[in-house]
Amino acid sequence: MQINGIIFDKDGTLFGYSKTWDTWSLKIIEKLSKGELRLARELAKAIGFDLENGELLPQSIVIAGTSGEVAMQLGRLLPTWQLDALEQFLNQQVIDLPLCEVIPLKEYFELLRKNRLKVGVMTNDSEENARLHLGQVKVNPHYDLDFLAGYDTGYGAKPSAGPLLAFAQVTHIEPSKIVMVGDSLHDLIAGRRAGMKTIGVLTGPANKIDLVDHADIVLPDISHIPQILEQFRF
Repeated sequence: MQINGIIFDKDGTLFGYSKTWDTWSLKIIEKLSKGELRLARELAKAIGFDLENGELLPQSIVIAGTSGEVAMQLGRLLPTWQLDALEQFLNQQVIDLPLCEVIPLKEYFELLRKNRLKVGVMTNDSEENARLHLGQVKVNPHYDLDFLAGYDTGYGAKPSAGPLLAFAQVTHIEPSKIVMVGDSLHDLIAGRRAGMKTIGVLTGPANKIDLVDHADIVLPDISHIPQILEQFRF
């Protein structure tokens, strides 16, 4: 089976997850609670965040959900906030967050494209945040990618197949000749629904047992993919 396209999730796949999103979660809880410990605990519980250890729990909505979905969870505890304003606030809190590339991404995307692969990124983060994060590591979506979408781009959010099928349409590749790469069940389920091959990676909160039933193969990280595409028969 020839593979002509590859689409990546962002957080937990291209970037290490905990360093960025544990920091973000604590930041929003502190700002929204304004020092009220009881409210801080309730907000943390609502999004699945362990305040004591400063980390997201495996079932946290933050891990695979959109900012809109997180806003809905928090909004139940914040009656003075309008949901649209709260969602906008959450998206704004990504500025200056720490990022950790799994591997140098600009060089990696260049390698994939030199091998005649179409390359895309689809994240349940906002498109603006995706552009910001990629730009911070010198990846220019206009030159280094063939496709970029967030939950708010207009194609839907994972686990819907819609944004992945949009990548197939934009690149004129049959879904069966595309690989979806991600660290969560949302990523892999979306890939399967789109009729794509799926690769799970272990650079996010999920472990191999979580992913194996929905992935054609599970790898330690994305650095193994070029060799796998040459040698592994899906």
